[in-house]
Amino acid sequence: MEATFEVISEAELARVNATYAPLTEAVRDLIDATIRTQADDALIEQARTAIEAVTRSLRSQRIRPSGVSYVVDGRPLPLANAAIGPCNPIAPPLVVNHEGGGKCWSEFVLGSAYEGPPGLVHGGVCALVLDHMLGEAASQGLTKPLFTGTISCKYLRGTPLGPLRAEAFVDHTEGVKAFARGFISGASGITVEADGVFVKPAWARDAE
Repeated sequence: MEATFEVISEAELARVNATYAPLTEAVRDLIDATIRTQADDALIEQARTAIEAVTRSLRSQRIRPSGVSYVVDGRPLPLANAAIGPCNPIAPPLVVNHEGGGKCWSEFVLGSAYEGPPGLVHGGVCALVLDHMLGEAASQGLTKPLFTGTISCKYLRGTPLGPLRAEAFVDHTEGVKAFARGFISGASGITVEADGVFVKPAWARDAE
């Protein structure tokens, strides 16, 4: 499926954030509660019925098409992105801060929904976070068309659930490639390191 792009205004962006981001956060809380609940059978059945009713009501009105990306003032608005999407309840979400010079960082919390071994973040989730962070650095905040060519993660120790920090930076560039590095750290130090190569796609090269 090829992505299509729809331009929206700053006012529409403000409406989306005001309307849908709180709903998304409520669903994140529901996911955590679903994982951790030990409620009795009657309450679980009541909750299931209520959730199914809400799902039907949301689907009964206008649904955003799959594969549609939104652009605001020339900037991408990745509403469904699995790492930063404001409308995606499985996104932590990461809020990425850029310092210039190809450096960026994010402080975030990973709870029960991201567990692998007991009490630790799933290794694949760590890879997701680092793939996104390195991509943010390489693409200068998703403003340049660069996509993951390869990424390699080195797991130094288990990453604990809870508050974490990720950092990334561009090490160097070679033609259409940007080489980025980064890591995730917790209270006891760095837990995962990553190196990635990000490549400008052919259609972006042809447009130059």
